[in-house]
Amino acid sequence: QVRFVESGGGSVQAGGSLNLSCTPSTYISGTYCMGWFRQAPGKEREGVASISSGTPITFYSDAVKGRFTISRDSAKKTVYLQMNNLNPDDTAMYYCAADLFQRAYSGHYCRIGPLDYNAWGQGTQVTVSS
Repeated sequence: QVRFVESGGGSVQAGGSLNLSCTPSTYISGTYCMGWFRQAPGKEREGVASISSGTPITFYSDAVKGRFTISRDSAKKTVYLQMNNLNPDDTAMYYCAADLFQRAYSGHYCRIGPLDYNAWGQGTQVTVSS
């Protein structure tokens, strides 16, 4: 079963930056959407950003657009999430996930609904203090 390992989380003050990484724990091939998600205590998991295979097409939630940047290194099978200008509302456990069943791709971009993704990581905690 394909799993992913996230890293790069931590504690920062408002206005700070973090860069999250996500790598597969086993060999993975093919084309698939990758996404970053987050879940704050007491809240549902929400999609943050996605990126497609090949010529990468990115998509962001309104909450992070203009502050977060998703990218992928196809050779390393690694996906990154550069997070700038963080605020306390960004505090959450962050997860990466892959859509290995081709559910998320809309034909134009990868959707960020969590139910479209089937291979997940354990998460990395991001805490932003004011």
